Amino acid sequence: MLWADAKKARRIKTNMWKHNIKFHQLSYREMEHLRQFRRDVTKCLFLGILSIPPFANYLVFLLMYLFPRQLLIQHFWTPKQQIDFLDIYHALRKQSHPEILCYLEKVIPLISDSGLRWHMTELCTKMQRGTHPAIHDILALRECFSNHPLGMNQLHALQMKALSRAMLLTPYLPPVLLRYRLKTHTTVIHQLDKALAKLGIGQLTAQEVKSACYLRGLNSTHIAEERCRTWLGEWLQLSCILKEAELSLLLHNVVLLSINYTGTRR
Repeated sequence: MLWADAKKARRIKTNMWKHNIKFHQLSYREMEHLRQFRRDVTKCLFLGILSIPPFANYLVFLLMYLFPRQLLIQHFWTPKQQIDFLDIYHALRKQSHPEILCYLEKVIPLISDSGLRWHMTELCTKMQRGTHPAIHDILALRECFSNHPLGMNQLHALQMKALSRAMLLTPYLPPVLLRYRLKTHTTVIHQLDKALAKLGIGQLTAQEVKSACYLRGLNSTHIAEERCRTWLGEWLQLSCILKEAELSLLLHNVVLLSINYTGTRR
């Protein structure tokens, strides 16, 4: 399966080169395949580097056996491991949710517009009560997430660390790199959303729907397919309206849209 993925990724890259196609101009499935393959290759390269010293390959086999979640890509996970490991990863990113909501509450006094300040207070109150926010509740705050105080360039280091954990990215980097990685990761998701909206959610298989939801913050392993499709529709409805300058709002939606969704594990 890994070899087949590599050949498919090579075909896509060759086609991009021949026809001068950019990443965001690819179809949804091609974009998603390249995104996932890059992540898989990163893990494989790490194992390859560990195997370079003489006889180190024996140690690598032992490490793969002891730490399959950290060192092996999903092709090598058993079906049970896939569910268990995705649960573990989601539990890790869920630990950052209260911290991210706390930061949203802290910026309320910094919002100069009284109407936006009221909307942010209402949104935080709903989130604390366990209410799933409506799309219009979130869109009413677009201005806060495009400029001060929650624009991508205005986020503080601790906020970016919490958001990185929510996106399953390493938080142990300097602020400049944290901001760059968050921007890059969110931009890719935004491009995927536009391609998916063009394709249509109805064209996705059940596994593709669950994978798309998981990437965007929802623990879809224990949610029915139809509920996943409904949630993904809400996400796309919001994402496709947002502009590049409002990507901070898309980034925060990983928490806002998933934390209180019906059917998610507490």
